[in-house]
Amino acid sequence: MIAPAARSTRTLVVLAFIAVCVVWGSTYLAIRVSLEGFPPFLGGAFRFLLAGSFLFVVLRARGERAPTAIEWRGAAITGALFFVFSNGFVILAEQSVPSGLVSVMVAVMPLWATLFERFTGTRVGKLEWMGIALGLAGVVVLNLGGELRASGAKGNGALFGLIAPMSWALGSVVSKRLTLPKGAMCTASQMLCGGALMGVAGGVLGERFDHAPPARAIFALAYLLVFGSLVGFTAYIYLLHHTRMSVATSYAYVNPVIALALGVFFGGERIDRASAVGAAVVLAAVVLITRARGEQEPKVEPATRAESRAG
Repeated sequence: MIAPAARSTRTLVVLAFIAVCVVWGSTYLAIRVSLEGFPPFLGGAFRFLLAGSFLFVVLRARGERAPTAIEWRGAAITGALFFVFSNGFVILAEQSVPSGLVSVMVAVMPLWATLFERFTGTRVGKLEWMGIALGLAGVVVLNLGGELRASGAKGNGALFGLIAPMSWALGSVVSKRLTLPKGAMCTASQMLCGGALMGVAGGVLGERFDHAPPARAIFALAYLLVFGSLVGFTAYIYLLHHTRMSVATSYAYVNPVIALALGVFFGGERIDRASAVGAAVVLAAVVLITRARGEQEPKVEPATRAESRAG
């Protein structure tokens, strides 16, 4: 017989996993809609500064200590990688690439993380190398698709989509070697630093509001702020505390499926055959690497930072 506490934890784990998969899978379409009224970096700055400020105030009210100067420095470095060069580039990519395909390009993050960890001395197993090779092949096939070729004529959408997961993976690896706040305070400080830097980037690039954002763009940004940032990260941190890392990060190959479906059925996006094949190969590679890593992990790994998602 399962104890009530264990049953409750199991239920919350299932609900948290569903929340991460559905919420983070839907943020790609929400980002595309938010671009109808908000500039890429200024919109991101608004989202992360508000979410980070809310989380910071709540944590301080609960008695959490404020980050030290050296912890703020670590938060600024990782915040730049996670939010300016990763999330910011996702937003830039969605200006010319369908949101569903951007989600697939972001899904290769575990491949880049494995490669970066190899250069820091971490052992990479045979299955992981196979996953890397398969994933890179999938990216090549994906770039043969008409949507990504067309984005090259409109701008650098495909390039931004490729750089975004590389930056998130680099931030994940670098964060293990930096002094950062603990628990949710790490997420709050990274959002605050990343949001501030996104605001600076938007100013340097000359972004501005030419007109009042339409209601649907405001709703999309509010959805990203409340659900994408606060609810999504809270659910993800809960998963990291109560499941193995490989289970918690397995959303990486569920999110693109949801994002692709939402993009096609609600966003009017089109996915050609080459793009569909490339997406399938990329997702197979992510599954392979995630499971290979899972075999090497302890049963539960406590969370100190939310560093496995770019969207």
